[in-house]
Amino acid sequence: MGQRTPLYDLHLALGAKMVDFSGWDMPLHYGSQVEEHHQVRRDCGVFDVSHMALVDVRGEQGTAWLQRLLANDVGRLQATGRALYSAMLNERGGVVDDLIVYRTDFGYRLVINAGTRAKDLAWMRTQADGFAVELSERNDLAMLAIQGPQARTRTAELVSAPRAALIDQLKPFEGLPEGDWFIARTGYTGEDGLEIMLPAAQAQDLFNELVGAGIAPIGLGARDTLRLEAGLNLYGQDMDENVSPLAANMAWTIAWEPAGRDFVGRRALEAQRAAGDQPKLVGLVLEERGVLRAHQTVRVEGLGNGEITSGSYSPTLGKSIALARVPAATGVRAEVEIRGKWYPVRVVQAKFVRNGKALI
Repeated sequence: MGQRTPLYDLHLALGAKMVDFSGWDMPLHYGSQVEEHHQVRRDCGVFDVSHMALVDVRGEQGTAWLQRLLANDVGRLQATGRALYSAMLNERGGVVDDLIVYRTDFGYRLVINAGTRAKDLAWMRTQADGFAVELSERNDLAMLAIQGPQARTRTAELVSAPRAALIDQLKPFEGLPEGDWFIARTGYTGEDGLEIMLPAAQAQDLFNELVGAGIAPIGLGARDTLRLEAGLNLYGQDMDENVSPLAANMAWTIAWEPAGRDFVGRRALEAQRAAGDQPKLVGLVLEERGVLRAHQTVRVEGLGNGEITSGSYSPTLGKSIALARVPAATGVRAEVEIRGKWYPVRVVQAKFVRNGKALI
């Protein structure tokens, strides 16, 4: 038996197929993964993401510590509520984890991955040595993600007037408190939506209200195909401690300025950038029948081989798609080995669908 979120019994009551995910018993789907995927793209759905770790950062040196810890610069978060996507790196420039950091009235709130929770907290505490900073893991909170083009409108109809007003005013990548809730306009699907952090004791009531109002519960299966279509990385597949953000389509998350900010991994990244020797993460589209899967070999004529990091059938596009790490000079065509045979694939940017629209 794995760890369970406050909604475990409710998932069972709703007929969820439960699976192990990074040590947590989580819903894979509630009947049809494909229909759940379409529901989010066309309307909205609700995910239980309470397995994610929430960490509050307090202390007079919280900003200085995060500027050292993260490749992106929290100095850009000038206003309370603003959020930033970043990576924590090791000294070799590998990705310890990716996360979202929110500026709050007490300091900062970090949202980190479930499967790396223990490792991340140990790393953060080690890096906090010498800084006047306090880290608090918020195990008392749950988190629900309501995602899709109608997510904000539908949710606002069900909550109190102050919370509805906050939902209406939130800008993309912004999160603010309302009472004992923290409501953010963020997500992991390539659609508009919300992530609501609230006391664990209130999570079941909110989930019930959302589902009762016709907002479908969505499992991890659809979450994975939605994020893949959006070209969003999954830690442990598309990047890890041995992969540079320069090789994971994450160069945009590195704040090189100010030049004097000595974040962990900076020297390694500068050497990699100067050498220009990193592979790149691209999108692949299989035009023939078949399914692209992680770890399949990608062959690029004249350049060598790469590897698929994430792959699946795209319900929105009706084709098999993948993210793959390939030689930097790769052009628009390649081949993938599927069950001993080579199939031609089209190489595209690592972004297939956003806001319900096909990008390829």
